[in-house]
Amino acid sequence: MNGDKQNEQDWLYRIRHSAAHVMAEAVLELYPEARIAIGPPIENGFYYDFDLGTDEQGKPRTFSPEDLEQIEKRMRQIIAGRHPFVYREVSADEARALFKDQPYKLELIDGLDQGATDEYGNELQAKPVISTYKQDTFEDLCRGPHVEHTGQIAPDAFKLLSVAGAYWRGDEHNPMLQRIYGTAWRNKQELNQHLALLEEAKKRDHRKLGRDLEIFIFDEEVGPGLPLWLPNGGILIEELERLAKDVEREAGYQRVRTPHLSKEALFLRSGHLPYYAESMYPPMELEGVRYYVKPMNCPMHHKLFGSKPRSYRELPLRLAEYGTCYRYEKSGELFGLMRVRSMQMNDAHIYCSEEQFEQEFMAVIDLYRRYFDLFGIDRYVMRLSTHHPKGLGKKYIDNPRLWAKTEEMVRRAMINGNVPFVEAPDEAAFYGPKIDVQIWSAIGREFTLATNQVDFAQPERFDLTFVNAEGKEETPLCIHRAPLSTHERMIGFLLEHYAGNFPVWLAPQQVAVIPITDAHNDYALQIERRLAEAGVRVQTDLSAERMNAKIRSAQLMKVPYMLVVGDQEVAQETVSLRKRDGSRQNGLPVGEFVELVRQRIAQRAPEL
Repeated sequence: MNGDKQNEQDWLYRIRHSAAHVMAEAVLELYPEARIAIGPPIENGFYYDFDLGTDEQGKPRTFSPEDLEQIEKRMRQIIAGRHPFVYREVSADEARALFKDQPYKLELIDGLDQGATDEYGNELQAKPVISTYKQDTFEDLCRGPHVEHTGQIAPDAFKLLSVAGAYWRGDEHNPMLQRIYGTAWRNKQELNQHLALLEEAKKRDHRKLGRDLEIFIFDEEVGPGLPLWLPNGGILIEELERLAKDVEREAGYQRVRTPHLSKEALFLRSGHLPYYAESMYPPMELEGVRYYVKPMNCPMHHKLFGSKPRSYRELPLRLAEYGTCYRYEKSGELFGLMRVRSMQMNDAHIYCSEEQFEQEFMAVIDLYRRYFDLFGIDRYVMRLSTHHPKGLGKKYIDNPRLWAKTEEMVRRAMINGNVPFVEAPDEAAFYGPKIDVQIWSAIGREFTLATNQVDFAQPERFDLTFVNAEGKEETPLCIHRAPLSTHERMIGFLLEHYAGNFPVWLAPQQVAVIPITDAHNDYALQIERRLAEAGVRVQTDLSAERMNAKIRSAQLMKVPYMLVVGDQEVAQETVSLRKRDGSRQNGLPVGEFVELVRQRIAQRAPEL
């Protein structure tokens, strides 16, 4: 990031952090009984969590849209006062006295005083300085930074957006708080641009599009986080899986299948128990044996590798599976298809020697970029996630030598491959470093999608070996990769990225044939049969609706091609083509259109 851009981001951070404090002051003035939690700046804005107590029925009190208007009004009055943000350091006892009526702050102070966690729940390496910032009548536990005074927050460049429930510290066993989200910018123009983008994002929300385009549903009797795929969603899944199979076949992958559950012993051996236990469904016991539904495929793939003696001549061995996994995501963290409890991963495990590692690792990175080109993803970041020494033996496998070695191997591979990346400390997998891939949709929304992980621990735990060229046994490295993420997350992303306007190869319905009257139905059905024989997903609208209503129905379902047929088309054996983008072509020979669609599908072309 260049200097000007960095300075701009730093200033926006200060504005948003300061706006959060001003909002907390306004809330406490309007609701003196409120208890405050934390209020950090976030991407494009800020939030602050409040506890308003309970109503007569014992339910948490909530903010209304009218409340947000009043809070905004009071914030502008505070901003107009140009109150300076004043920093001071305090002892733990002084802080406790200052926040004696604020239980959430007292909990934070205890964590800081013990040197265990900061105000956001992150582990601390050393006992920190406890500090506050004060503006006007409001003082908050805070490290900063802030603007110099409230007048540097433009009163027409911020807006409170929404209220959501949020568990204190993200733990569903803790109280439910009210989180007010806001956004703040340098000027009114930037705010309006952002608000326009948010409106577009609402239209592209994959939860809405998934319902409108009949892709997926959730049902309470089935359970939260467990998507049910409608026929159109089934088509999307099949097309993505076909893509993965085609690409992976070319790259030398072999496909395998494994069961949905296994004995507890497998996950004890892999190390997922106890490291991953909180994200696993509880065990079931049958005939005195405990079983778990699988949260990942890798332990079973290790079993497949170890099912027979291996030679270096077999390496690299690439085992691929679209395996269904189950993870217990907390209720408050479930979000449409982006955070679910049942998922199908575009999973594979590559077993290789150290000498083969760099080539194999970079081949996976190249695979990412091939997919990004296909889907028109032109903005992404590769993030090297490394371990933290303090987490060894708890969060991470306790082997400092191999951590240092494998992290350097990944770093060197990325540098040698001229692939830009950033480093993210303390975010590795428990068994090794990884590359996480952040991507941005067409309207700039960020998603965490793919991962490329190095595993130096599990091959040894499973006694996996191969005989090297010198005739000696050697433990392979394992690369875990999922470049298409899961069906769930990938389809959620693509729905928003394309706004439901899928390229032809991916569209659930590729062609709609629209007879003008019933007299043209037979000809329409002939065209449907011809297209279906060519492998095109096509439907003829034989409803009693008028032509314009039929066209409108196909447009609402975002069908790429609409073929209107009437007397003239029947006589000339042609069609009138209407594309989803609004362009038209009359008198198009049927054979020419069939060939056009076949080519678009075969090439997985982005254009119509």
